[in-house]
Amino acid sequence: MKIGNIIFEQYPLMLAPLEDVTDLPFRLICKQQGADLMYTEFISSEGLIRDAHKSVIKLELVDDERPMGIQIFGHDTDSMIKATEIAERANPDLIDINFGCPVRKVTNKGAGAAMMLDVPLMIKITKAVVNASSLPVTVKTRLGWDEQNKNIVEVAEQLQDTGIAALSIHGRTRAQLYSGKADWTLIGEVKNNPRISIPIIGNGDITGPEVALEMKNRYGVDGIMIGRAAVGYPWIFREIRQYFLDGTKLPPPGITERTEVCKQHFLHSVQYKGERRGMFEMRKHYSNYFKGFPNFKPFKVKLMGTEEVEGVMEVLEEIEGYYKGGLHDVAMGDL
Repeated sequence: MKIGNIIFEQYPLMLAPLEDVTDLPFRLICKQQGADLMYTEFISSEGLIRDAHKSVIKLELVDDERPMGIQIFGHDTDSMIKATEIAERANPDLIDINFGCPVRKVTNKGAGAAMMLDVPLMIKITKAVVNASSLPVTVKTRLGWDEQNKNIVEVAEQLQDTGIAALSIHGRTRAQLYSGKADWTLIGEVKNNPRISIPIIGNGDITGPEVALEMKNRYGVDGIMIGRAAVGYPWIFREIRQYFLDGTKLPPPGITERTEVCKQHFLHSVQYKGERRGMFEMRKHYSNYFKGFPNFKPFKVKLMGTEEVEGVMEVLEEIEGYYKGGLHDVAMGDL
């Protein structure tokens, strides 16, 4: 499969962009576990053109995570063109446009999933970004605004006509946010539309290898995008890859591997963000790595209260020793 000049030798498994989650340290961990294509957290076009620190720092990329896409969002054509030019200076492999974010602070400004209510503007912005970019441009969106306005089939054709290189579709409407069940039937309808020739990527409720294979086979999508299921469990990429290859279900990681990967994530965070900020921003990840482990709360309190790198590493080693010695080498399947 190809997206522009990016060639995937195997069926691509992608990490969905997630605000406050898919930063550089987390992406490096997912890449290590088999993610084939990843994206930055979504970046405000207005923030980029105003040189806002929160937006600019999201542009940092390293070669170890390639191929990489920078995802931008906005509702103003000129701002999106300027943001595209700024994003390209960071040397990504592609530019992705977010027309799928459902959160109110984005949609109230007419951006993200709100674009499904103004398709002419969506198409105008997309065409402008495609024309302004020397890189492949992709789009991520949803089925529509709500149950009565699922317009993705028609919108997909119009987006393709702008010259985008691929389309990712989350199988929910904006009104659903992240609740309910993802509906892949319209994703399949887009993929099987004889007018559609670009790659179609499916996203939503990919929670494990069996579901991934079922969606791949049933709807024929060209790639699968994984979001929330990878948070605290980056091993989902290698598990799906192995299952696709030979039907083998890999055993879930035990406590030793979990603590080792958590340590790596923590050290990446400190390395790329500085000790103070890196330690602070890592705090939101600890509970995810040890989700479901009994009696974890005291360890979480320790991790949150520790202000030195060595102290955090010591607590993580303490966690490993506790669960290995007290409860055996705990794996997710045991809980």
